[in-house]
Amino acid sequence: MSENTFDLASREILHVADVVAREKSIDRDEVLDAMEQAIQKAGRSKYGHEHDIRATINRKTGDITLMRCREVVEEIENDLTQLTLSQAQAINPALKIGDILTEPLPPIDFGRVAAQTAKQVIYQKVRDAERGRQYREYKNRIGDIINGVVKRVEFGNVFIDLGKAEGFLRRDEMIPRETFRVGDRIRALIFDVREEQRGPQIFLSRTRPEFLVKLFTQEVPEIFEGIIEIKSAARDPGSRAKIGVYSHDPSIDPVGSCVGMRGSRVQAVVSELQGEKIDIIPWSQNVATFVVNALAPAEVTKVVLDEDQNRIDAVVPDEQLSLAIGRRGQNVRLATQLTGWNIDILTEAEEMEKRNEEVKTRSKLFVEALDVDEVIAHLLVGEGFTKIEEIAYVPLDEILSIEGFDEDLAKELQNRAVTYLEDKEKHNQKRIKDLKLQKELTDLEGLTSSLLVSLGEGGIKTLDDLADLAADELLELLPRQDLTESQANDIIMKARAHWFEGESIES
Repeated sequence: MSENTFDLASREILHVADVVAREKSIDRDEVLDAMEQAIQKAGRSKYGHEHDIRATINRKTGDITLMRCREVVEEIENDLTQLTLSQAQAINPALKIGDILTEPLPPIDFGRVAAQTAKQVIYQKVRDAERGRQYREYKNRIGDIINGVVKRVEFGNVFIDLGKAEGFLRRDEMIPRETFRVGDRIRALIFDVREEQRGPQIFLSRTRPEFLVKLFTQEVPEIFEGIIEIKSAARDPGSRAKIGVYSHDPSIDPVGSCVGMRGSRVQAVVSELQGEKIDIIPWSQNVATFVVNALAPAEVTKVVLDEDQNRIDAVVPDEQLSLAIGRRGQNVRLATQLTGWNIDILTEAEEMEKRNEEVKTRSKLFVEALDVDEVIAHLLVGEGFTKIEEIAYVPLDEILSIEGFDEDLAKELQNRAVTYLEDKEKHNQKRIKDLKLQKELTDLEGLTSSLLVSLGEGGIKTLDDLADLAADELLELLPRQDLTESQANDIIMKARAHWFEGESIES
């Protein structure tokens, strides 16, 4: 665009707008709006910045109209931009309060300085429009892989030319030990786009699991078509990765499809990830099966699920222990990320010792609480009973199903369990009173009397005391309570609720 843009004929203004719009991939009207603002700025420079000078360009003919605008008001505060009703009606009787009187001005003869100023305004507005287009375009591409050329490298961070924009690959989003030079071609995942003063910032990554998933989508047609689905993925960038795959068509092997003929498909992904080893795991809706698969190449002989704690014990032979854990815990860590379950690796001897300890602890509880001998206590534990509450409130038939138990014994056990819980509740209520816990704390939903006693004994006596805790701190205070991290977080968030009451109204 030359300095003499505004000396062009009307038809040439439209031509310039078309060319700029095409080159910058922005809307033609946005270019014409920028031209109008430039002409307005030049007009105010000539007639005075205090005046309300407006310019319009006819979208069909390219004709420029320059006008001075004044508002019709009852009382004038600024005689350069306002006029009274009587003054306005002397010019145009149809005008009324609130209307705008427009008076045409002669065309501007742009001098060199004015033309340069106008040119800068146009460039600025076109640049803003271009940035807006880039932001909208790349915001919609978050999660996609993009190709680019390394433009420059600063302090290990890489700036990438994406054609119509620039991407930013931070050092911590690069695979360890990989280096790039100016001119290198690069593929990366768009994981965030932010609108900032210097233009849209496009943040890229090569370390995130989503990048691995997208690479497989590009290499495996069955994934692209939706026949095979990658259910989850976990990565230790540059070292090892695991993906869980599932086929919606029983006749297609998801693992074989991802591996490809002689490993061609998986090898293409491995090459892109600097030799990162990839374990392709068949996904299963059965958690135990999926965990066993995820711990490959280790062989798992037994799994024990604890759904309340979202934890699973995987039992392996002694000689498989190091393989299951992996170097620096890599194998079990990736399996945990892949499955979403906390996995504990135990040898068969450790598992047996742990189970014996649990049986001993639960049996002792039943012996003391129900006043029964160890034989009956062991039978209850063997049938899966873990708490006194379960014995007190399960249907009588479940206790009767235990071999050797008759109806009288089952009823007596339930009665003793109910009595024990009632006595325990009375003791807890007395202890809560002695500890002088705040009523707001004792009324909080989700806190049992046993939890309240443990809190009070740990020095937590008010709602704010509880609200100030983190989940791990709360769990440390309640070592004897059967509480998960998720439940601990829920309790803390309920305790904090009063902090935010009325906040939305005030704001």
